Amino acid sequence: MPTSIQALLAATPIVVAAILLIGLQWSARRAMPVVYLTAVAIALYFWEMSLNRVLASSLQGIIVTLAVLWIIFGAIMLLNTLQNSGAITTIRAAFTGVSPDRRVQILIIAWLFGCFIEGASGFGTPAAIAAPLLVAIGFPALASVMVGMMIQSTPVSFGAVGTPIIIGVKGGLDYVTLGKELAAEGSSWEAFLRLITAEVAIGHAIVGTLMPLLMVVMLTRFFGREKSWTEGFSMIPFALFTGLSFTVPYALTGIFLGPEFPSIVGALVGLAIVVPAASYGFLIPKKSWDFAPQEDWPAEWFGTIKPKKPSADERSISLMLAWTPYLLVAAILVASRVFAPFKAFLQSVSFGARNILGEAGINASLEPLYLPGGILVFVCLLTFFLHRMRPTQLASAAASAGKTLIGAGFVLVFTIPMVRILINSGINAAGLASMPVAMASFVAETFGSVYPLFAPTVGALGAFIAGSNTVSNMMLSQFQFEVANALRVSGAVLVALQAIGAAAGNMIAIHNVVAASATVGLLGQEGKTLRRTILPTLYYIAAAGVLGLIAVYVLNITDPLM
Repeated sequence: MPTSIQALLAATPIVVAAILLIGLQWSARRAMPVVYLTAVAIALYFWEMSLNRVLASSLQGIIVTLAVLWIIFGAIMLLNTLQNSGAITTIRAAFTGVSPDRRVQILIIAWLFGCFIEGASGFGTPAAIAAPLLVAIGFPALASVMVGMMIQSTPVSFGAVGTPIIIGVKGGLDYVTLGKELAAEGSSWEAFLRLITAEVAIGHAIVGTLMPLLMVVMLTRFFGREKSWTEGFSMIPFALFTGLSFTVPYALTGIFLGPEFPSIVGALVGLAIVVPAASYGFLIPKKSWDFAPQEDWPAEWFGTIKPKKPSADERSISLMLAWTPYLLVAAILVASRVFAPFKAFLQSVSFGARNILGEAGINASLEPLYLPGGILVFVCLLTFFLHRMRPTQLASAAASAGKTLIGAGFVLVFTIPMVRILINSGINAAGLASMPVAMASFVAETFGSVYPLFAPTVGALGAFIAGSNTVSNMMLSQFQFEVANALRVSGAVLVALQAIGAAAGNMIAIHNVVAASATVGLLGQEGKTLRRTILPTLYYIAAAGVLGLIAVYVLNITDPLM
């Protein structure tokens, strides 16, 4: 079978997903079962995989899905717990009094606090929290959604305490085979994942430092009285200061601590630096900036939902107590990854299977205490006592998180097994390479040495189609790695570019825009937001692609498998 035909067949599940989700505008709940069945049919009839191997790959995918859902549950439950206890109200109030300048407010509330929420919760929650908060303090609903979507960039690769890397990249690579190859070279899978994490953090830090400035410039250009770029560019010193206050600790954390912490630590350090600086007017223009009076706003700027006010029985939580649960999450996560005895204790509880259905190398496990989901749920229980909550409040937080899993779970239970079938298709009766290898060979032949420039675009398209950085990484990491092998360049660099591009793609992921729009009553106007957020998305993937070319061909960055 010619390489071009192999590549076309291998890419068919992804193409079908694009047609159904974008062309026909099917929901992911409706589209992904069809995509899964398409992958099964191609695996059985063209790749001639055994039915047993297809079933084993599907079971492997389901176990991985349970791990993802456990993290989602913990992240959403903690956010709901803090909303029910009144902690989120306290945190919001602390931010709104720092500066009357709207440009400063979006840098602190949307960028820094939004990055923190992304690091702790992920899964689109920053936009869903930031948008109604900005509306509550006087921002147009349309501007709030635009800014909220721009949060979905730099912090996303390490969102939900590292899920896009820990689950997405690991689940998207054939890490069993890679582990054996790395061991033969005197390295290990863990060291390789740390290398990818460091490269993702460095790439994001370089590109993402300008994101706060882009937020401000787009705010003044599209929503200012004068529709001026200049009013945004006047904030260059403070915006760059804000960007670096986040990206420097973010990058260092990714290099030295791992994928769970960069967005959390970067945001906490950034808040500790930027909030006091803003209070003193450091680097902020003397002339404050605000919107025109609301009576002059176009009708399309308004949403139909008014911000939810604190309930009458909501307790008053001190600022320190409000932040304590998030600080506990960070502390326990660090302890669980750094202190070997504690790590071993948490990993002692494990469920899973090796050589599923007798298929060699198809393994999967679930460590409920060690995964971030277990730590997040534990902190929810501590918060119940710390914030003196009622049992009904904690139960409500858990129930709401459970409802979130229903939609996400149904989609992922087809998406992740589909990805595992593609990855495990290398063992077959037809004597063909795996589907990602087939796609990679064709792409390498077509684009040649310039391909690293386009690697982030591939990741962004995956996120746009799937609506998730994690799923994009699962679908395309092995593809990117095989392209690197075909081009004889660093696989770690191309997988890192995949992760960076997939994070940027979240700014135009349709279901994220819909979710953010729903929080302020702007459903039906998603196109207006997408036409604006495509601008920072194009900047991000272009800048990351140029960095990729420099890393591969100028700096000659290598990895143990080259």
